[in-house]
Amino acid sequence: MQKRVSEVKNWKNNPIAIVVKLYILSLSIFFIFRAVLFFTELDRIDFAVDELSDIISAFVFGLRFDIVISGYILLLPMLFIFVFDIFNYKSKITSLSIFGFIFTLFSLSFIIAAADIPYFNQFFSRITIDAFQWIDSPLIVFKMILQESKHFIFLILTIILIYVYYKFSKNILKNRSISKIKTSLKIPLYLLLLLVMFLGIRGRIGVKSPIRVGTAYFCNNAFLNQLGLNPVFTLMTSYLESKKSTINIMNSDLAEKNVQEYLKISNQNLSSPIARLIKPDSNSLQKPNVVIILMESMSAAKMKRGGNLNNLTPFLDSLSYNSIYFDNFYTSGRHTFNGIFSTLFSFPAIYSEHTMKRLRKYNGISSALKKYDYQTIYFTTHDGQFDNVEAFLLDNDFDRVVSQKDFPFSELKTAFGVTDDYLFRFSIPFLNKLESNSKPFLSVFMTVSDHIPYYIPEYFNPTADDEKQQIVQYADWSIKQFMKETSKQKWFNNTIFVFLADHGVPMKAEYAMSLDYHHSPLIIYAPGNLNMSTQKSCIASQIDVFPTIMGLLKLPYINNTLGIDLLNDSRKYTIINGDNKIGVLDNEYLLIIRKNEKMQLHKYKIHDMSNCYDENIDKAKEMEEYAKSNMQVYLDLMTRNQTFIKN
Repeated sequence: MQKRVSEVKNWKNNPIAIVVKLYILSLSIFFIFRAVLFFTELDRIDFAVDELSDIISAFVFGLRFDIVISGYILLLPMLFIFVFDIFNYKSKITSLSIFGFIFTLFSLSFIIAAADIPYFNQFFSRITIDAFQWIDSPLIVFKMILQESKHFIFLILTIILIYVYYKFSKNILKNRSISKIKTSLKIPLYLLLLLVMFLGIRGRIGVKSPIRVGTAYFCNNAFLNQLGLNPVFTLMTSYLESKKSTINIMNSDLAEKNVQEYLKISNQNLSSPIARLIKPDSNSLQKPNVVIILMESMSAAKMKRGGNLNNLTPFLDSLSYNSIYFDNFYTSGRHTFNGIFSTLFSFPAIYSEHTMKRLRKYNGISSALKKYDYQTIYFTTHDGQFDNVEAFLLDNDFDRVVSQKDFPFSELKTAFGVTDDYLFRFSIPFLNKLESNSKPFLSVFMTVSDHIPYYIPEYFNPTADDEKQQIVQYADWSIKQFMKETSKQKWFNNTIFVFLADHGVPMKAEYAMSLDYHHSPLIIYAPGNLNMSTQKSCIASQIDVFPTIMGLLKLPYINNTLGIDLLNDSRKYTIINGDNKIGVLDNEYLLIIRKNEKMQLHKYKIHDMSNCYDENIDKAKEMEEYAKSNMQVYLDLMTRNQTFIKN
């Protein structure tokens, strides 16, 4: 009887059992993180439409991806355990070393899985290498994390689960015993087990390619398609992709020829292949001031005019009816630096490229207006070095960047500095001083209140109950206060005000790329210069803002960008960027291009979630070529130092 008990214990602690136990333990913890993500995004599920079987399938896909990551971590330790068992070798040092290796890598994996939840809540995307774009601003990132209370919940959960893993995995490996299986059988048996682990890592059987991100996309619900992914898998995949050059998107000569056709460039005699001299029909006798307000996360879906019935933006809605309003306008990317760069310098975002990290001169709006003696100033609520904004703008003809260093310490409320309404109030004396110089000015604002961690001043009384809605009401109110104050200034009637988002938020996500993340209001308001109250439904891009403003100013300039004047020209498509994927839109179709994955084509205007790529291959290829041509030309301009030409 005692011998039988000993045999049972030996079986429970032999290498085969250890493999099974460690897999079950790691998969269980990954499942918990996936379940937490599921419940934080439960509003993405329409139980009247989405089948229970699809939800189950998403978790099954998750199990497959978790097996892949667990296999990668366990493969080497299991190889050592199998070899040690074949030679009947066991020591405390080797056991501790194996445990340390496994525990360290799984702990890191669980930390990534925890960080992925708020990352997904913010970006509607599993975590990728792009999460480390702000590693050079650790203090701001650290403060932002600490100032958001829900992050502590994920932190506590992670600590608990890592502790659970520590206790169970240590016990599993501590009790490892030498198998009683004959040595002649151990070698083929363990080779077979290693083969099974390799198959688990590969993730797929009977097909040429191993498991990849696109494998998880199985239904029409964009959230469920991503739920099945493992964040460690997406992080490592994106890292490997980042090591590959994106310079050769397509043939440069063909790309240049295509873009010249898109931009209607026939006689090119300037030093850049896309540069063209723009001469208005008549020159303006006045030089209006220009105020551009980039509104943090102001998706068009937050406005009543965009279909929102919660009365979140009463001022912007009212203003839009006394302005030129573009209702089919899209931001270039999903990060603030994308919005700043594309708005001011009229080039698209390209995958994970952070263009402003490197100092480079562009023919942007600041340089164009400098030719006409404009004064240029930029206002931000936080540290000017964040995203390298201050250095980049000063290198591109901005006279001054007003940032956190200029504000009283007592007014710094969050990691992102001062509140929106304080920023606007603080700016008025600066703008009045510029006006007193008898020269026109360009003033650009970047607001931030509608970004976590939220801060609502005591003197503002929102009507909404939800904090996310309250902060939108506050952001709208802040702009209203600014416009009230500017209306009292003598330069008000000689100013063109431009309102747009740096990017939106994924309020709805019908497709792999949330259009709410890019669909933004574009409002152009000029109280004393133009009699305008019109809606434009043409497809429009953030890169068109600079040329459109220049068209309104009626000033000659060299347009060495991919943007167009929306009031005098039209574009066939617009490009949006999701870091690891690219979207192309016209007034009917959305094409989604992912590296090494099959493209998706959707009729987004009628909310058709099916992929109609196979029925519209020619259309999809045309859209793909348009996007790749524009991106390749931009990359070539940077390579050849042609982003700025003198005139």
